[in-house]
Amino acid sequence: MIWYGLLVAVVAAERVAELVVARRNERWSVARGSTVAGQGHYPAMVALHTGLLAGCLAEVWLAGRPFVPALAWPMLAVLAAAQGLRWWCIRSLGPRWNTRVIVVPGLPLVAKGPYRWRRLRHPNYVAVVAEGVALPLVHTAWVTAVVFTVLNAVLLRVRIRCENRALASATAPAATVPA
Repeated sequence: MIWYGLLVAVVAAERVAELVVARRNERWSVARGSTVAGQGHYPAMVALHTGLLAGCLAEVWLAGRPFVPALAWPMLAVLAAAQGLRWWCIRSLGPRWNTRVIVVPGLPLVAKGPYRWRRLRHPNYVAVVAEGVALPLVHTAWVTAVVFTVLNAVLLRVRIRCENRALASATAPAATVPA
């Protein structure tokens, strides 16, 4: 259990690193006239992701979930791949990446890294979904995995709609005004 607690702490530290990057990127975006959308769902997202970390530890400890190597090692590999994908997304978006929906008007969509595949418009959320399943299942916290996955699906529906609207309005060509 101690090593699992350390794993969850490492993921929590990664979240703190994300917030540091997001704050820096927010300042960059604000300096360029950014618009912020979807502020209403952001607290729910923070609570859900905090709940994932707490739920992993609580379920393993309170329910006495066993370590099952045949499940744990593949889930650890999925978790590592999810972290790799997440940081590839962050690096590809550069200063435009954020935990909030912040869009700088007039900038074209990013088309590098995992964003070059247009069929996969939101690769960062693939990482979030994978992590939400894998992290709890590393130590058989299946209730946490199911609850997070269901709530995250609801939240991502809201988030992706919000993000798509914000991106469409910020990247749309300016309307021409008749002379």
